[in-house]
Amino acid sequence: MDIINSGIVGLYLVAMLLFGWWGKSRTRSTSDYLVAGRRLGPFVYTGTMAALVLGGASTVGGVGLGYQYGISGAWLVIAIGTGVLLLSLLFAPRLQRLKIYTVSQMLSLRYGSRQATQTSSVVMLAYTLMLCATSTSAYATVFVVLFDWEKWLGIAIGGGVVVLYSTIGGMWSITLADQVQFVIKTIGVFALMLPFTLGAAGGIDGARERLTAEFFQWDGIGTQTIITYFVVYTLGLLIGQDIWQRVFTARTPAIARWGGASAGVYCILYGVAGAAIGLAARAALPDLDTSAGNDVVFASVATEVLPAVVGGIVMAAAVAAMMSTASGALIAAATVARNDVTPLVAGWFGRGRRPEGAEVDEHDITGNRYWVLALGVVTVVLAIIVDDVVAALTISYDILVGGLLIPIIGGLTFRRGNGIGAAASMAAGTIVTIATIIILEIRSEERFGGVYANEPIYFGLAASAAVYLVVSLLTRPTSAEVMTAWTERLAGRGVPEDEADETAGSGATNR
Repeated sequence: MDIINSGIVGLYLVAMLLFGWWGKSRTRSTSDYLVAGRRLGPFVYTGTMAALVLGGASTVGGVGLGYQYGISGAWLVIAIGTGVLLLSLLFAPRLQRLKIYTVSQMLSLRYGSRQATQTSSVVMLAYTLMLCATSTSAYATVFVVLFDWEKWLGIAIGGGVVVLYSTIGGMWSITLADQVQFVIKTIGVFALMLPFTLGAAGGIDGARERLTAEFFQWDGIGTQTIITYFVVYTLGLLIGQDIWQRVFTARTPAIARWGGASAGVYCILYGVAGAAIGLAARAALPDLDTSAGNDVVFASVATEVLPAVVGGIVMAAAVAAMMSTASGALIAAATVARNDVTPLVAGWFGRGRRPEGAEVDEHDITGNRYWVLALGVVTVVLAIIVDDVVAALTISYDILVGGLLIPIIGGLTFRRGNGIGAAASMAAGTIVTIATIIILEIRSEERFGGVYANEPIYFGLAASAAVYLVVSLLTRPTSAEVMTAWTERLAGRGVPEDEADETAGSGATNR
């Protein structure tokens, strides 16, 4: 069975490389490379958005939570789906009309202030790098089991595949890969794992006979845990560069809204299915050794419950989930590094910085490839040498939400907010978040007890919101000139001329 599973996963990896060459043939501009030409249709957009946000935590972790807590283990992925829903219904059409590449560019357009963008670009780069490194480390564990490799070798080879197809074709390659990953995950979870595992458990009635009532209660995982999921994942999804960059790929505002909303609903159903699989696995395989973590449940179902070929497809689904998150985070990191962080650093040394509001070179595809390749190598090295990339990702996530959520969402919803208020809000939220982590870490008896606590985000958000409102109201509003330009971009006017020409001339769409 291991040979069959290994063969299926190996074929999948080869297919990923072929997608890279396919994407190269469709990439003729920076817009093509970074945001798939901004011309994805509803079906492809929905699939790629769902593939991006449903990573290893949602797939492997979701099944593990179902094994431990029953149906309430679905709340993690439900929170993710809710974040996609809110982003799509409330903000995605406006973001799509801006025709930008990064979160920092949105802040620059809205506030007309470099102070409001500098912190955001550095934090966003750290977040996307750690997200990519975490995903790379996660799918390497599958290769260790299937191919009996050392973990560093699994990271190097698996990461190399993601880096290669992402570098060669950019967002077009990632889009095709994500679409295939979406199909594999759908088949693997809904059509294979769910019915086979429920069958092994004797159906819902059989599972009820073997398990206690707590496994069927929606609050079994704990109210505080459910709240934490929504604070961390729902709010984080509203402002992540990797998510926004996928919004920018939609062909129209309507596709960004309703295609994204469909992806959000799909995520919620995916979460319920994963928890149900874990619950059924608890009834069918009650004696699994989960002392090292619940992630073993997914692999155990694939190898002990499912037939050989079916198990191979399911293992490929797990790899697909993690690779889709890694590739999305990688191109997001490269986009932020090149367009936001590099001009910032160049300004420190008195070198030419791109003027405020200047647009990205639409014809420098080679330069973008170099950045994706370089950042890909960095993330692979990080995944190999860093003992706990999850802790680093958690810190980045805390700062992302605690320091950046308020000025970003405020810029989209509160016209009185200004650049001074946004900059002060970012500084206050970031400082309070980091200070809380340090204080709790010093007091904690466990390693990373302060890092994994909820308080840093809560306190950071409170400080950020208070400072944003007070400083914005006590200082001058954003200038009329900046607000007029912002309103024009929100209405879909004032689009960069080079990119408008590229998009209009492409003629190609994905339906």
